[in-house]
Amino acid sequence: MRKKVKIGSVTIGGGYPVAIQSMCNIPFSRYGELEEQALALQEAGCEILRVSVPDQESASGLKKLKNALRIPLVADIHFDYRLALASIDSGADKIRINPGNIGGREQVYEVAHAAQRAGIPIRVGVNGGSLEKSLLERYRTPNARAIAESAFMNTVMLEDAGFSNIVVSMKSSEVKTMVESYRLFVRNKDFSYPLHVGVTEAGTPSLGLLKSAVGIGSLLLDGIGDTIRVSLTADPVAEIRAAKDLLKAIGLRREGIEVVSCPTCGRTTADTLSLAEYIETNFQQVKTPMRIAVMGCVVNGPGEARGCDFGVTGAKGEYMIFKEGKITKKVPESEIRAVIGEEIALLEKRKFL
Repeated sequence: MRKKVKIGSVTIGGGYPVAIQSMCNIPFSRYGELEEQALALQEAGCEILRVSVPDQESASGLKKLKNALRIPLVADIHFDYRLALASIDSGADKIRINPGNIGGREQVYEVAHAAQRAGIPIRVGVNGGSLEKSLLERYRTPNARAIAESAFMNTVMLEDAGFSNIVVSMKSSEVKTMVESYRLFVRNKDFSYPLHVGVTEAGTPSLGLLKSAVGIGSLLLDGIGDTIRVSLTADPVAEIRAAKDLLKAIGLRREGIEVVSCPTCGRTTADTLSLAEYIETNFQQVKTPMRIAVMGCVVNGPGEARGCDFGVTGAKGEYMIFKEGKITKKVPESEIRAVIGEEIALLEKRKFL
């Protein structure tokens, strides 16, 4: 089991639930927009939030943003170790550094000592696009071995500084490389630090969701990963929704409505797609865990959705509500959406009690 690391009010590792992260994409120079986005991410369910700190203005602005949030705030640092020190002074809950571009051992030690005094963790954030020159010369490409070795080296560097409050990530835009990097790292029994998992630069939602689901999902199913970020070229709120769905799909979280819907076939005479989308879109506020089946016909639907809280299927203008494989109610098409709302409200009440 991975050791526990506390990031503000959130604990990862040590058997705690996998935490969802995202990152703001608005600079501190547009602070009003940045705070609005950060609050929207918090409201969407982001549990750990990261912001870029490319200059002193950003490092100084951390304090104001931190005071506006309930969730932990992480400072993302590249190139200048002094910005890490300034972010720690501003109250960052965690520092993410890429030791491959932060400077030499002396600079890393200074950041480690400052984080130690502040009682906050450091994420060793290794990225395939910014590996040490020595590793690139040896491996000629940012492959999995090079990425894992960079993580080994830099974790040891922090340990040599007397620092062990560490989180590790090894990201690549290549899914296979990313997965292999983590698997190589966890084979080393000397390290039991929590792992931040994600596919970096995954792309737009269409392909990015697939790459993240394959990469992050593969590792989580193997028990590898303590916090995740689904990186998308999109509004970062979409990353939170995707991460929630991913954790729900592999059984690591049960929160809200999970729609189980069939792909439809030639027997389908009801508008299954619209009904499934209606449930997903209009009941996002529901936190009570429940599974609702939307099936295209009565042939296999009730039996295949036996494990759901309730299901709905339709044929020729009439819809049926079924539970435990048996039809319990028949309603005309014009009433089905209202009836679904009533069934959801009843489930919320029952599960709450």
